[in-house]
Amino acid sequence: MNCYAAARHLIDSAHSGDPKRPDGRPAELVYADRIEAWLVRLEPTASQLLRLAARCQHLERWTVPRTSYPQGRTGYLAWRKNLYGKQADRARELLLEAGVDEREADNVATWVSKIGLKANPNTQLLEDAACLVFLENEIGSFATQHADYPREKFLEIIRKTWRKMSPSARHSAKGVSISPGITELVNEALQDLDA
Repeated sequence: MNCYAAARHLIDSAHSGDPKRPDGRPAELVYADRIEAWLVRLEPTASQLLRLAARCQHLERWTVPRTSYPQGRTGYLAWRKNLYGKQADRARELLLEAGVDEREADNVATWVSKIGLKANPNTQLLEDAACLVFLENEIGSFATQHADYPREKFLEIIRKTWRKMSPSARHSAKGVSISPGITELVNEALQDLDA
C-alpha cells in the first residue's frame, strides 16, 4: 500500500468513529465521499493529495459539537475557526503517520484550515466542493433544523455561500437539484448577486 492509500485508510477509519449514522454509514464518511466526488467533478485531474484533503474537510468534526460553543454568530465563528485548525492538525497527523511527505502534509493542513481562501486555488477548490455539497445535500435539512430562522437569515446564508464560491463552482451550482421550496429561496437570494 502506498502512502496515499494508507492515508486514505487512516482518514476513513477516523470518519468511522462518527456516531451519527442516518443511512447506516457514518455521516462523516458519507460527507467525505460527497466532497471528494464534487472535487473530482470540478477538477477531474485532482491529485491524490488534493483528494485526501477533500476527505479531511469534516475530519472528526463530531468530537466538537456546535452546542459546545455559545449560541449566536460569535459562538458560531469561534466554533468554526477552532474546527478548521483541529481538522487541519488531525489531517496532517494522519498523513505523516501514513508516510506522506511533510511538505505535502503541510499543504493539506493549509487547504483544510481554509488558509488562502480565494488566493490559494486548492483551498478554494475544497471550499467550492463544500459549498456544492451544502447546496445539493444539506440545505433542505438545514432549513428544517432551523425553521425558527427568519427568511432574511436564510437568504443571507445562501448569499454568503454563493460569495464563497469561484465562478466555475457557481456555474456548477446552477445544475444542482434542490427541493422546490428551497429553490425559491435560492432564486430570491441570488437575484441581486452576480450569478
